This record gives sequence, structure tokens and C-alpha cells, in this order.
Amino acid sequence: MFHLARRTFIAAGLVALSGLPAFAQELGDDGLHKAPWQRETFKDLREDLAEANAEGKRLLVMIEQRGCIYCKKMHEEVYVDPEISALLEDRFFVIQINMFGDVEVTDFDGEILSEKDMVSKWNVLFTPTNLYFPEEVEEGVSAPAAAVASVPGAFGRLTTYNMMRWVLDKEYEGDEPFQKYHARQVVKQQEAGKLDVSE
Repeated sequence: MFHLARRTFIAAGLVALSGLPAFAQELGDDGLHKAPWQRETFKDLREDLAEANAEGKRLLVMIEQRGCIYCKKMHEEVYVDPEISALLEDRFFVIQINMFGDVEVTDFDGEILSEKDMVSKWNVLFTPTNLYFPEEVEEGVSAPAAAVASVPGAFGRLTTYNMMRWVLDKEYEGDEPFQKYHARQVVKQQEAGKLDVSE
């Protein structure tokens, strides 16, 4: 794992996923996993951010693709965890973007492109990639520059849960990078005898 510009967490590799039982997940006509906490919107990120704020939630964009085995693992082994699914339902406003889709997306900077062209503009190379956003985005800024965290790849429940807490608690505003925050949280979770995502 390594750090890129301005409080953005990027992981270079995949972390082994822990063993929750796999659950069948609904697939849409586009071949992407569909979850009840995902929102159907016009994919105008400016409008989505405003709606997320109105609901007191944080905007999260999930970039996925048909046949992605790591997307499947996240949906069937990680997002189904009760604590994580509760965070996704109650605290995040989740938009799904198809890496090779044709639906129009409006970036924060106002540019309108198809999903596949927007993903190319954003230089996203892996699925899944999750982009977490602040409550306010400056005018003229594109999504990758606006994101407080960009997380490509599949991760286990603890990493996923701690990343969500790091975003929700605005830990990115401090000096401690996510890697150190996560390590500190894992020690606390282990000391408490809780090796799952429970606090």
C-alpha cells in the first residue's frame, strides 16, 4: 500500500478476505451486483452530493464491472456483514458506476461523459474502486481530486469497516494516515476480543 496526493489512500495490492459465508447477490441486466443500499440517480455527482448532504450521509461512488471476481467477493463476503451493510444503508449515499457502461455521468467539474469515458478520465484501472467524498467539493474540481479516499481492490471486513469509520469520523483531516489509523483500530479490536467488525 502506498500514499498518493492529498490525503488519498491507495492500496497497491489485494488483502485476503475473511471468511463470511458467501451469499447469492442479485445481478442487474448490466451484470453488476445490485444491493438495496445502492441508489438509482441521474449520476450527476453534484446533485448526488447535495442529496447525500440533505440526508446527512456521505457520498460513495463504487466503480465495478461485469464478471469482476473481486466485486463479487466484496458483495458476497464483505458488504453483507451486518455492521458494514448498516453503515452503507444508514451513513452512505452509494452510487454505482459501470466501468464499461454507457450511461451518462456528470462530474463535479460539469463535464458529461459516458461511464466508460468518465472512468477513463478519472484514470481508474481496477474494479472495484471506491471513491469517498467530503460534504463540500470546490467548483471545477474533478471527482478523483475531490475524493478524500480512493480505494481500489478488494479488502476484508476489518479494513473496509475501518476505512468507512475513517471517512465518517473525518480522520483524513488529521495527520495520521489511514494505514496507521487502521493498525491502531485493529489492535483495539483484537484486545477487545472482537476479530470481526463489531466495536
